[in-house]
Amino acid sequence: MKVNGWHLLLAICLVLSFFPVLTMAATAFLETSQLFAGGLQLLPIPPTLDHFSQVWESIPILRYMGNSFFVATVVTLIQLFTSILAAYGFTQFQFRGREFCFYLVIASIFIPIQVTMLPNYILLSDLELVNTYFGLIVPQIANGIGVFLLRQSFRSVPASLIESARVDGAGDWRRLWKILFPSVKPSVIALGILFFITTWNEYLWPLLMINDNDLMTMPLALQEFISAEGGTSWGPMMAVAFLASVPPLAVYLLLQRHIMSSFLHTGVK
Repeated sequence: MKVNGWHLLLAICLVLSFFPVLTMAATAFLETSQLFAGGLQLLPIPPTLDHFSQVWESIPILRYMGNSFFVATVVTLIQLFTSILAAYGFTQFQFRGREFCFYLVIASIFIPIQVTMLPNYILLSDLELVNTYFGLIVPQIANGIGVFLLRQSFRSVPASLIESARVDGAGDWRRLWKILFPSVKPSVIALGILFFITTWNEYLWPLLMINDNDLMTMPLALQEFISAEGGTSWGPMMAVAFLASVPPLAVYLLLQRHIMSSFLHTGVK
């Protein structure tokens, strides 16, 4: 009975979580006459692409999706690279103040982005990097959560394995990429999924940094489209929201097995 109760609770949570997504997708494919027919319609019969055609004609949606994909991909790769290097340093090097430096990294996790947005904007404005891809990417190249999680994963790798590589003459670079990285690869991929989705959904920083329509990301494009349509064109608005949701959802579905693998094989100590 206890297990069945948990299953029922999880099923309810799943339905509540998935219902808004299902409503969004259904609304994007419903005909305009069906949207205002009354009642809740979750199955678009027959489905229509009229709302997507309207979006295609109204805004350069592919450019906005390309901007988001480029920024999210570059930020994810750089965050993973810097997190891997920092985690390796905190686990493999002995130096004075190591724990203090690590706690500073942990402390950065608790600093809200709203606190650092204005100083970062002033700095990048002085460097004339506003309205550039560089300005969008640079403030996001380091992530304290990534350093913390990968440090924990690196610590789970047997010390004997690393010591054997050291005895065989492997340097730091080789030990990192030939021994440690393959051992924690599921954790790195799971972290990459988190980084990609977080960057793709970022709204405040692009809103502050970007005034050029050609550089707008999908969250900005969605807000811009809603404002232009007056907040009443439900079909086209849900079509934009649907297109904005597809890439991060696809990334998650393609790589979700690595998330479970990271918990099963490495764990967090």
